[in-house]
Amino acid sequence: MKTAFLKIAILLFFPLMSFAQKDIGQFSHELASKWFQLEVEMVPNTEGFTPPVTARVFGYSGLTLYESMVHGSTKYKSLVGTINDFEKMPKPSSGKTYNWMVVANTAQAEIVRLLFANANDKYTNEIDQLESTLNKKYTATSSSDELKRSQKFGKDIANAIFDYSKSDGGHEAYKHNFPKDFKLAPGSCMWVPVGQQKALQPYWGENRTFVKGNADFDMPPPPRCEIGNSSILYVQALEVYSVSKNLNEEQKAIAEFWSDDPGKTFTPPGHGVSIANQLVINEDLPFDKAAEVYCRVGMAAHDAFISCWKCKYKYNLLRPVTFIQTSIDPSWKAYLENPPFPEYTSGHGTVSGAIAIVLSDMFGYNYSFTDHSHEKNGLKPRTFESFLHYANEAALSRLYGGIHYRMSNEKGLENGKRVGRAVCDIKMSKS
Repeated sequence: MKTAFLKIAILLFFPLMSFAQKDIGQFSHELASKWFQLEVEMVPNTEGFTPPVTARVFGYSGLTLYESMVHGSTKYKSLVGTINDFEKMPKPSSGKTYNWMVVANTAQAEIVRLLFANANDKYTNEIDQLESTLNKKYTATSSSDELKRSQKFGKDIANAIFDYSKSDGGHEAYKHNFPKDFKLAPGSCMWVPVGQQKALQPYWGENRTFVKGNADFDMPPPPRCEIGNSSILYVQALEVYSVSKNLNEEQKAIAEFWSDDPGKTFTPPGHGVSIANQLVINEDLPFDKAAEVYCRVGMAAHDAFISCWKCKYKYNLLRPVTFIQTSIDPSWKAYLENPPFPEYTSGHGTVSGAIAIVLSDMFGYNYSFTDHSHEKNGLKPRTFESFLHYANEAALSRLYGGIHYRMSNEKGLENGKRVGRAVCDIKMSKS
């Protein structure tokens, strides 16, 4: 009788234990992809989420997702001691079981609340609803003690990473995108804001990168700003002017597809995360691999914007609109609205190049895909033969939009690829 009772007890308890200890790689991407889809949707609806701010948010939310699952993984290790100044994280209690999906879900909900601290009521409620919905899916086999322990550990992870983020130079940057103490660089060929614009995040290049040294690479200086029609910059500006005067429908479509205006869309780094999200879903990746994708893409976007902004405010190069209206055609207007920061190099080129390298490393250099990111906005999906194909088009779109000289797109891509390769070199596997 006692033996039979013991067998029944074991059978009842074993599923509970096995779920809690189950390797996290055996679960689907659903938890990860739903959280990042929500973040992508929140960006244009949250005040102050400019491209640099957005890149930073995806960097830390991706890191949180990754760190929340490593102790439940047989393949992956923590990035403590690997990335810049990341020296300490909470550890699970020895001999205790955890529901790792609950840990991850709680951590993601907490970091999204912290990073989107100024989210409106609609999205605050959506965060709560998503956390609750996913918890119901994963908590059924956990005891009350295990559930509380898992939720606490998830919050501890998120808060530790948020504390780490506070020292990077970009804490609560959505509150101060346009510092009042910044003064424009003097000189006739220096960048000047258009209309009532103010300089966006002029000190962003001083922020801490995830990969040490990822913003220390000095881009070659742009050509000297000479007004004469034989100067290199004149030739670059003339190309922008000539292209804009002869845009065909395909070029206009490309310019609009990659415009990714802040306040209206998810911004350029959000576009890259949107592409990653589609890949995670289409490939039906396991949870641990999805976490790696979001972590690497987020870090690449984050570091790309710091490196790019360091270059922009070092050289303070004037935009084509200023050069063209001064030296070629006073009545000329760009196809797209000019952003409020210096021209060289292209942010689109830099972040697209960085993310393209990461995705190529993870999915293959000849991976073809269709990007549906703007389908809800009425723009037709675009198909690409590879991730570098998409990055090249995203960079070139800024020439069509009248926003950048060709050289700035090309140098941005070059720098972005360097940033992306450095992120790819981060060792995440235990073996």
